Amino acid sequence: MNPAESPAPAAGPAVDPSGEHGAAPATVLNTVRWSDPLRWLRAGWRDLLRAPGIGLFYGACFTLMGWALLLVFRSSPAYVLALSGGFLLVGPFMCLGMYRVSQRLEDGEPPGFADSVLAWQARTGQLAIFGVVLLVLEMLWARATLVVFAVTFDGLPDFQGSLMALVSGENLVFLLVWLVLGALFATLIYSVSVVSMPMILHRRTDAISAGLTSMRLVLTQTPVMLFWGVCIATLVFLAMLPGFVGLLVVGPVLGHASWHAYRAAVRD
Repeated sequence: MNPAESPAPAAGPAVDPSGEHGAAPATVLNTVRWSDPLRWLRAGWRDLLRAPGIGLFYGACFTLMGWALLLVFRSSPAYVLALSGGFLLVGPFMCLGMYRVSQRLEDGEPPGFADSVLAWQARTGQLAIFGVVLLVLEMLWARATLVVFAVTFDGLPDFQGSLMALVSGENLVFLLVWLVLGALFATLIYSVSVVSMPMILHRRTDAISAGLTSMRLVLTQTPVMLFWGVCIATLVFLAMLPGFVGLLVVGPVLGHASWHAYRAAVRD
């Protein structure tokens, strides 16, 4: 990252325990500005152009995941909820490869496909711990949503019937509860993971410290980080509209941009 573009540091440092073999230097958060999310997206686009083959590979994986979800919806609608939660869990781990590419480009090294695919091997243990945390949150979200469906529709959800029922005014209360519940869990997962995985990959930080640093960033700089979350959600939603084809480009751009968000927000 160009030093001239680096955000101004925060007023004072905040300390997180980090490292796997004892205390490490304090983790200091930089102050992010409203214009930074757009700068991160531009940097993500540049990284995609510098390594298009690798980026399009991951974009194709995201698109195939979307197509698989559509096929399941047509054949077994009741399983869509569980699988969509699983895809939300797989997505951040797929971004590890793009984090590695951006890291290599930042260091002035040529990125490699094998290096990106095997990036997880550098921090297997801590990434596994963080994956368990995300899995628990996803399971709680899915279970809570199933309970809302079951209470509202007198049984386990049938997505075809439920989606048709959503358009009727008599289910307005259900729709509001469902949206609020989803917003709460989505915000929690976003807060825990917005910079955690690139941080684990980049430095010798344990999963808990990375998650706490991510939450501290969102809690102390909430407006800008919520704006970044809205940018991510909006781009993903728009990319899904033409049969998930937009994820071919939007997926890798967001992956690379997330690396730049971490590098801008968390000081070395």
